[in-house]
This record gives sequence, C-alpha cells and structure tokens, in this order.
Amino acid sequence: MHTGTVIRSTGTWIDVSVKGKVIPSRIRGRMRLDHENSTQPIAVGDRVGLVIQNDKTGLITQVHQRYNCLQRRAAGRKVRKRQILVANVDFIWIVQATQQPALNWRLVDRLLVACETQDIPGGVVINKMDLAAPDLSVSIRELDEYYRQLGYPVVLTSVAEKLNLKTLSHLFSDKVNVLLGPSGVGKSSLLNAIDPEINIPTKSISNKTSKGRHTTAHTELHSLITGGSVMDTPGIREFGLLDIKPWELAHHFPEFRPHLTRCRFPACTHDHEPDCAVKRAHMKERISDERYESYLNILYTLRLGDADIGR
Repeated sequence: MHTGTVIRSTGTWIDVSVKGKVIPSRIRGRMRLDHENSTQPIAVGDRVGLVIQNDKTGLITQVHQRYNCLQRRAAGRKVRKRQILVANVDFIWIVQATQQPALNWRLVDRLLVACETQDIPGGVVINKMDLAAPDLSVSIRELDEYYRQLGYPVVLTSVAEKLNLKTLSHLFSDKVNVLLGPSGVGKSSLLNAIDPEINIPTKSISNKTSKGRHTTAHTELHSLITGGSVMDTPGIREFGLLDIKPWELAHHFPEFRPHLTRCRFPACTHDHEPDCAVKRAHMKERISDERYESYLNILYTLRLGDADIGR
C-alpha cells in the first residue's frame, strides 16, 4: 500500500503524486457506492492510499481523513448532491477581473461565506487592473479597504503591467492555495506569470457574451518554483451553498458578528424582524449597503432551498 496526494482529477483517471512520481489511478468501484451523496468521492488535495498494479497504474482503495474541504451543491441537479471542489487547503483566493468579464461582488461574498463555513482563510484578487476605468478603480479601492478591515486580504493585479505579481507569489509561499472564480478572470494567466514553467493554456473571452471561456477543464495542483503550491480550478458562474440554515448565515459575515447578541430574537434573520441590531448597524453605516444586499440575496436563496441560483 502506498500513500500519495491527488494532484489532478479528470473524472475517469486520477493522478496521484507518490514520492515525486505521478501515478495514473482509478477508484475502487465500492468507493463510489459508499459516497452516493457526492458527485465524486475524491478531490484534488486528498491524501489517498493506493495499490500500484502490474501495468504501473494505481488502484485507490481509501481516502485519508480531510482536515478541510470546499464543497458546493452540484449544479443542475434536482437531487441534492455535494461536489467537493478541493481538499486539504491552507488558503482560498477568490479571483475577479475589473472587466472582461465584469466584476461580480455578489459571487465574491458567496464564496467568502463558503470559506467561512469551513474555517478556510480566504482573500480576494482583483485582476486586470489595467482595464479598469478611473471611476471603477476608485470603487474597487474603496471596497479593497472595506474587505481588508474585515480581515480579508485583497491584492490588485495586472499581468499586462506586472502589477503585484511578486506580492501574490510571496503570499502563495509555504501554503496550499486555491484560485477560485469565473472563467476569463485570468487565474491561469496569473499562475503562468508567476511561474512560467507551469505553462497553462489560456483563451480570450467570448466576443458575443463578454464571458470567459472554459480553458481549465479540471482542477490541478501545481508546485511553484518560489515555494508553496496552487490549485487552478475550472471557472464557476454560480455557487450553491450547503448546510447553512437561514438564521446561521449572519454568523459567516464578520461585520455582523458584533451585533448578533443584541437582536431581540435569538434566531433573527436580520431582514424583517423588529428590534434587530444588525439592521440598526446597517442604518448607521457600520455595515455597507453592498454587503447587506449580498447577505439578503444569499438569505433569499437559502429560504428557497435552491441555493445554486445565487451568483
């Protein structure tokens, strides 16, 4: 029995790194039956046990206990299944672009909530700063300051202008990082710029839709020459949250937490209840309009029980 780390999963085949050697592997059939509530029992980052067979391929027989994972409701499924995106990570960077495709703060907040639920530190990368109009740049820098005050690091980058690439590379050091965000925001381009040896294929955005095209088809773990590693993930346009009750949502917004114990009702959802301390804080501008609107948007989808409509 050998132990290794999953570095790539294409569905049928799973590449496992064992002592620096990549072993193409498959999953033992029973493992799928034991994980019927998940689309895939194994994720990139998992530590697994495997048997190396006569043809030099591996047969994965067990998944070691995870210390964390990021998961979502599998998109487009009436029966709720979990999709485990990554496992055993140290930091998740949510990547957006200023333009092409347009910046989506609602998705950023939804992904930060997902990080909070799993106690995974998260931050934000705003890429393509060279494309930002002056008024957008001002808005981005105001939000940059707001998120920093909440404890989320923010890095403004541009591959074209080599803006803050060294800063991002330094932040990646000695950690297992994840880049998460829509197609076309430049996740792969950032990695190529930081470490040219990675050489991930990239595409331009669609002229018709102004949305990113899916270039990265599967999650892959890359080691960096500067130290640390990064998981490049396929683009996402929506994220269905799991295992959050409506009254629990506010606990995953850091700026809401100081006010939660001062609401009249213990299970206050902070949208319609009287004598709500969170609503008072919002009215006094201690909670921004943008974040409160994001909260209400997520709350609405949780109440519908159809969380993957939130974008």
